[in-house]
Amino acid sequence: MTTDITAPRRAGRREWAGLAVLGLPTLLLSIDNSVLFLALPQLSAHLGPSPNQELWIMDSYGFLIAGLLVTMGGLGDRIGRRRLLLIGAAAFGAASVVAAYSVSAEMLIAARVLLGIAAATLMPTSLGLITMMFPAGKQRGLAIGVFISCFMGGAALGPVVGGVLLEAFWWGSVFLIGVPVMLLLLVAGPLVLPAHRGSGSGGLDLPSVALSLAAVLPVVYGLKELAGDGPSWRALLAVLVGVTAGVAFVRRQRGLADPLLDLRLFGNRAFSIALGILLCGMIMQGGVYLVVGQYLQLVEGLSPLEAGLWLVTPAVAIVAGSLLAPVLARRFSPSAVIGTGMVISAAGWLVLATAGSGTGLTLLVVGLVVGFLGCSPIGALGTELVVGSAPPERAGSASSVSETSGELGIALGIATLGSLLGIVYRGQVAGALPAGLPSEAVEAAEGTLAGAVTAARELPPGQAADVLDVARTAFTSGLGAVAVAAAVLSACLAVLAVTMLRGLRQA
Repeated sequence: MTTDITAPRRAGRREWAGLAVLGLPTLLLSIDNSVLFLALPQLSAHLGPSPNQELWIMDSYGFLIAGLLVTMGGLGDRIGRRRLLLIGAAAFGAASVVAAYSVSAEMLIAARVLLGIAAATLMPTSLGLITMMFPAGKQRGLAIGVFISCFMGGAALGPVVGGVLLEAFWWGSVFLIGVPVMLLLLVAGPLVLPAHRGSGSGGLDLPSVALSLAAVLPVVYGLKELAGDGPSWRALLAVLVGVTAGVAFVRRQRGLADPLLDLRLFGNRAFSIALGILLCGMIMQGGVYLVVGQYLQLVEGLSPLEAGLWLVTPAVAIVAGSLLAPVLARRFSPSAVIGTGMVISAAGWLVLATAGSGTGLTLLVVGLVVGFLGCSPIGALGTELVVGSAPPERAGSASSVSETSGELGIALGIATLGSLLGIVYRGQVAGALPAGLPSEAVEAAEGTLAGAVTAARELPPGQAADVLDVARTAFTSGLGAVAVAAAVLSACLAVLAVTMLRGLRQA
């Protein structure tokens, strides 16, 4: 009997222990991304930030993550992924303490900026390390599924953990949960994570770093502005600046011997198609989450914690699907698993489209569970295809592109599906409001549902009830339109996966 000496080695106990260690900060980062929404009222009362400062407190963290992922992926390939991971963990823990005990809005903004920079080191280095620790494709697929499920689990736990902490402690406690996790990573990381350095031997090209930031940050900012306020010259200019910087970034990478991002990765069909499916999947999930979150609070009247609890079950469905998808891919091809999942997802979104005010929340949650369950193979198998198709020495760069695609996808989903919601909402509200309303109330109610809720507080009870009824009915119609759009996108992704990823299997 002969032994296949070319077969990738299988991971052992140390590697699985390392995966558990990497899963903790991933879980934390996802929690940290959502928990601040609940803490904002308390910290605003304590620190008294201006409206502009509130936006910086909320957005600076995500902006810095999105803008620096490519840079940190390339840096990890150069100086070593474990080293960068541990540096980022120490910085994240220290910045968490500063954020928790901030005495001014300016101090908290600075801490959030540091948290974003530190967090940008953790995601691509973690995925890059997983690629090295699990060279066998089937094991790697399962490991990435576990990694993705930790991220999705954090999204589910964020509102719950935040609600519990804010009931018992002060607003700064939501930041302190990161300290023990990072201390554990600093202690256990050197014991169970491999020290590996990629082949990128040159120094970090600073103009490339600047161009990558100039490409991603304005685009994310512009998309958020488009989603919040509709088309404006400022939002469109930001997107144009970002696209222009992106073109300049690509041209510079082509001329460098050791580029920050190796564009040859995009020549691999599996890499490019899987990346596109990941982007579209995040568009769908980001847009649906935005609309449903508002629906639960503004139409159904739930508190942020109650809304978060209703969203736990759909998030658990994503976790379960992320763990199941790699197992199914051992028997069936990734294209079949992703394609079938997209068909299931489309059915779930169509169920969601029928849910509305007066039908109860059961139908809505069923639609979300089925929709997100069908989407889950995209995260697990799509990420595995992206990272697994890159050479080991470029695993950090491939991971950073995957993560950046997710960040941009969420921003695109919020902008595009949020804009669709706004178009439907404004179209139904216009002309349907009761006569005799003050012009300020009409303008607010025709803008957004949140504006209608605010305006209704200043109106007599009868008029307020009429305004809210019109606005909530219009928003429910917008939810249905977004769900139908998500179903169409799911169907298109099913066709794309089955046709373009055919023949690809786990290594």
